Amino acid sequence: MTQDGIGSVEIDTSKPHPARIYDYLLGGKDNYEVDRKAGDQLASVAPEVWMAVRANRGFLQRAVRHVIDSGVRQILDIGTGLPTSPNVHEVAQALAPDVRVAYVDNDPIVKAHGDALLSRAGTTSIVLADLRDPRAVIEHPEVRRIIDFGEPVALFLVAILHFVRDEEEPERIVATLRDALPAGSFLVLSHATDDFAERSEAQAVYNNATASMNLRPRARIERFFDGFELVEPGVTQVPFWRPETTPPAGSEEIGFYGGVALKKA
Repeated sequence: MTQDGIGSVEIDTSKPHPARIYDYLLGGKDNYEVDRKAGDQLASVAPEVWMAVRANRGFLQRAVRHVIDSGVRQILDIGTGLPTSPNVHEVAQALAPDVRVAYVDNDPIVKAHGDALLSRAGTTSIVLADLRDPRAVIEHPEVRRIIDFGEPVALFLVAILHFVRDEEEPERIVATLRDALPAGSFLVLSHATDDFAERSEAQAVYNNATASMNLRPRARIERFFDGFELVEPGVTQVPFWRPETTPPAGSEEIGFYGGVALKKA
């Protein structure tokens, strides 16, 4: 895999990083003590988080299968996080070996692990870039090597927009990405919420992290799908988005919404 041209970036292990906290909560090992401490603090004030991250991961995998079954053969996954098998490209390429996947994340550790994992996969790449600069993501040469924006693309923004503050204009970010997609493309999005429980203490865990937690209600999350047509069942809690088995007890408490939508024009 070609390099993305970015020089060495210092990895800050003095603050917890959302991708590494998520990795810890999923049972991964690519995290530091500061991330594990933050994850334990989060679980102490929001005990359902252990179930929530796994439910969100299940939503991601079902959404991958949906877009591939719909005929899409390109995926742009922004805020991919640390590799957790089965990864997006593994799920997708098990159904259609010709699927191309461009991963994007702003954590150098994610980039390093992705490089090692994907070094032999010429149709899959990982780029060090930031969602907050969507134009730079779209125009990145390594993204362009993998993704042909003249053909339908599945854009994945899974568990990432709640780390974008209101003043950073998350709707504008999504709209910029949407406008780069041709008709027939999909948006797959999940987002944390406090619709089901008061979660100020959970948000506070991220005050000293590299990104803050910005919980939003369902109506606000639905606005990210402007310009798309939601597929059934619309924006719903992630365990209830086209479940393949009965969601486990307690799923109704999970503060994660998810949805998949089609761009028709």
